[in-house]
Amino acid sequence: MQTNSIISHKPIRLYLILGGFFIANALIAEIIGVKIFSLENSLGFESLHLQLLGNDLSFNLTAGVLLWPVVFVMTDIINEYFGLKGVRFLSWLAAGLIAFAFLIFMFAIHLTPADFFVTGKQGSGVPDMEKAYESVLGQGGFIILGSITAFLLGQLIDVIVFHRIKKITGEKNIWLRATGSTLISQLLDSFVVLFIAFYIGTRVNANGTDFVWPFKLFIAVGIVNYCYKFLVAIVMTPVVYLVHFLIERYLGVETASALKKAAMES
Repeated sequence: MQTNSIISHKPIRLYLILGGFFIANALIAEIIGVKIFSLENSLGFESLHLQLLGNDLSFNLTAGVLLWPVVFVMTDIINEYFGLKGVRFLSWLAAGLIAFAFLIFMFAIHLTPADFFVTGKQGSGVPDMEKAYESVLGQGGFIILGSITAFLLGQLIDVIVFHRIKKITGEKNIWLRATGSTLISQLLDSFVVLFIAFYIGTRVNANGTDFVWPFKLFIAVGIVNYCYKFLVAIVMTPVVYLVHFLIERYLGVETASALKKAAMES
């Protein structure tokens, strides 16, 4: 089959578009995740100061949460039309590319900087560009391990729950299998990444003076993060229907039905 005929095949083109968007969002979420932002202050509200398990918490979240709900919506869409194998392939590819990206970041960090690079942004309030570069891109090993592990486990749970619900409900109730699978997978994702990256990571790397996460803090932060993801998953439900409508219109009802049938059989 010639290359142009492959690209012109609508289902293949759709898989490439969805897969590219899926991988790009997963990789960007990992990179921007180093920033912690205040959700309440960003929306113009005072911090909530929630009292949970003896901890004073607010919705201080990693910037990566802005994109992870999009990744899980893409997971459900890909699952709908290309099945478990389609999602599994993209999940392993995304995890591999995330790991590759961080290896390149580590290599770039260890390159000797030019003198003018280090001092080039002092007028903008950045005294040492090399330190800033290391701080943004040089995430700890346990954070990377936690993120990739949580991502893969979350994807696995998402596709399994999605297909279980669809086998029971059939083609109806798209919201139930899409939102339901996301809510369950995000519950696992929220706690796995914190457990590996911070609960275990701070213990392994502690030098006697560093802060070590207590178990109650790990649980409390996980609950707050999941509450945010729960709300976003509900809000994103109309987006799932919109994407379904656009795909059905692009492929045509007959082709779309054939893809969904094959996805369930696989």
